[in-house]
Amino acid sequence: MAALTGLRRPVPALALDRSVPALLVKVGRYPQSHSAVGAVRSLGRLGVPVYAMVEDRFTPTALSRYLAGALVSPSTGREPAAELAARLGEAAREVRRRTGRRAVAVATDDEAAVLLAEHAADYAVDLLLPPVPPGLPRRLADKATLHALCRATDTPAPEACAPADRAELLAAADRLGFPLVLKNRAPFSRLLHPAVGHTTVVRDRAELLARCGPDIGPDAGPLAVLAQEYLPAEGAEDWFTHLTCGPGGEPLAVFTGVKLRSWPPGGGVTTRARAVANAPLAELAAGFCRRIGYCGVADLDWRLDPRDGRHKLVDFNPRAGAQFRLFETVDGVDVVRALHLSLTGRPVPAGEQRDRGYAVGQLDLLAVASAVRHAGRPPAGLRPRRGTERAWLCPDDPLPAVAEAARFGTRAARFALRTATRRAAVHRTADRPPA
Repeated sequence: MAALTGLRRPVPALALDRSVPALLVKVGRYPQSHSAVGAVRSLGRLGVPVYAMVEDRFTPTALSRYLAGALVSPSTGREPAAELAARLGEAAREVRRRTGRRAVAVATDDEAAVLLAEHAADYAVDLLLPPVPPGLPRRLADKATLHALCRATDTPAPEACAPADRAELLAAADRLGFPLVLKNRAPFSRLLHPAVGHTTVVRDRAELLARCGPDIGPDAGPLAVLAQEYLPAEGAEDWFTHLTCGPGGEPLAVFTGVKLRSWPPGGGVTTRARAVANAPLAELAAGFCRRIGYCGVADLDWRLDPRDGRHKLVDFNPRAGAQFRLFETVDGVDVVRALHLSLTGRPVPAGEQRDRGYAVGQLDLLAVASAVRHAGRPPAGLRPRRGTERAWLCPDDPLPAVAEAARFGTRAARFALRTATRRAAVHRTADRPPA
């Protein structure tokens, strides 16, 4: 297991097996994925042929100079599971046809990780996959069954409830109290019928009732939401662990870091973070994976609860995390490289964690603007420290950043137009004389 100190020295080249390709596997539409771009750069720089499933040929991932091939396979994630599994199989067979070798599969979303695990036997001819128990990724990605696993293994976690209907949700709110955290509960359901747009904090019963109308109930289908205890923000810290585990849950590389900002604030994607050595947290994460037998790459989110000083597990993503490139050892190992080394039968060098930061371009600007608007002053850590890894900007691979800027600008313009149109409609209604 990689040690956790901040020693810095030139990173040597790892000896990855360049004859074994990698395939980035995805389900759903999220073309602006810095996780996928990071994986392409991480493996591609070391000579590994990387192929990726993409929405179209102009996504940032598709334009990376380190990508060997873009496999256009758009999906929404709302297709039948059998159809999605078949699409993954087609992509795997195409890479095998082009290279003549099985590819190391790297999932970039929970749904892809679930399908790879549950259909591993079907993909065995074309893909190299970690021997994770088939049903485990789904249980970990489902917030309710994750909570049950935490209780069974004595892993600290916030109190939570998966209500079946509106009445149970209101009862859970009475028990857990306000503020209350609402999360989409499970993979696939978050795409089919999301309960909330993202992790959401409701401050009182009136806000909860506004979000959960009277039509929610047994006749409206399952209530795909998790109600979770709110951990006080004052004095709390948001941490994460990224790791790669071998057979039986044995950790091959473990990293820890602190989330500084996110977008949307309080429950969105990390926009600024710092790699910080935390040996007790690393062992807590590794121990959890050992006890449940998890194998592969994972991204775990923790919150340091100021009331009892314990790190509590709030999310387990059984795949490469969006900000995984924050973490690298002095030997050049990150979680994706560790996976490739492990699945090709090569040892994973044990080295100290490098001290560096991570920033996600335009999204961090939005997070900063939000902080200024609510606090009246700029947040700390505006100036990137030396050694900051940027999700998009990269001198040796500039086109993904250009594509991301174009897509981000287009989305911002559309949002501004919709906002202006709504405001104009409100003004016209207000100015209209009464009948």
